Amino acid sequence: MDNPGFRSPSVAPREITAGEAGQRVDNWLLRQFRGMPKSHVYRLIRTGQVRINGGRIKPTYRLVAGDRIRIPPVASAPRHPPRGMHPVPHPPADYPVLYEDSDLLVLGKPSGLAVHGGTGIASGMIERLRRAQPEGAFLELAHRLDRATSGCLVFAKNRSSLIAIHAALRSGRLEKGYLALLKGSPHWTERTVEEAIARSRVVGRERISEIAPQGKPARSHFRIVRRWPLAALAEIRIETGRTHQIRVHAASLGHPIAGDEKYGEREFNRLLKARFGLKRLFLHARALTLPHPVTAETITVQAPLPGDLESLLIALDATDPESTGSWDLPAPRSP
Repeated sequence: MDNPGFRSPSVAPREITAGEAGQRVDNWLLRQFRGMPKSHVYRLIRTGQVRINGGRIKPTYRLVAGDRIRIPPVASAPRHPPRGMHPVPHPPADYPVLYEDSDLLVLGKPSGLAVHGGTGIASGMIERLRRAQPEGAFLELAHRLDRATSGCLVFAKNRSSLIAIHAALRSGRLEKGYLALLKGSPHWTERTVEEAIARSRVVGRERISEIAPQGKPARSHFRIVRRWPLAALAEIRIETGRTHQIRVHAASLGHPIAGDEKYGEREFNRLLKARFGLKRLFLHARALTLPHPVTAETITVQAPLPGDLESLLIALDATDPESTGSWDLPAPRSP
């Protein structure tokens, strides 16, 4: 039901589950009809076409488990995405399951796939996954990854888990670790960047993040784990989640990430593509640690380094057998 042109098969009431309880009805409807204009959703409520337990409600009404909600039919869905929109090439089976229980789902996101639909993108990973869910099932992104970034991506299977994960993010109890290949060999081994980041400039149709005093606070910790004359592999831990944070902070150090077409160095990217076949951003969400939203037990999940990135590191080793450090890092504790 995430298509803006979805047609409800009937006006028979749906019963609200315990996992859906606590949400405002307007927010619940906006999730059911992804992409539908908010004005249309509010008009459905205002005119009484949406009813709960047979009666009219206000947009601020909070759902209760067992509520019976009547959803009217809406305009039928188009068969094809609008011109200029890109369909998702990956079926759900292409996403490796890294961890799953009744409250959480952690998948390995491939590079090049948006986590959700937006400008110029008909649908992303969450929309594709929802289409495979049973009617009324709850599935929501708990955080986001850049389209070009691969690795661990967390989904909540119920409302209470989503709230708990967001609380862990705000308090810093959800730790995210990345691997990135940086240009050159930094003179330092460890470095913390605390430059504020703002999204201010528009390049083409995309907004670009940049270091700016008036931006939002951002903190990234870099640690070099292996060096070659051409590049260095870094482990990165972030305490905040600003848009393109790691990419902007790496570029600010003078060591942009390999394959970064927005913030990287063009000649460096061309060299890696020509010599080693790198066709993507070398940024991978390798591991995350968080308290389980129900049991509070600490769990750690790891996403193996994709084959194309691992092959590049092997090729770099072959060009410089005396390189220092190790990229064959020990795996975090399994959940």
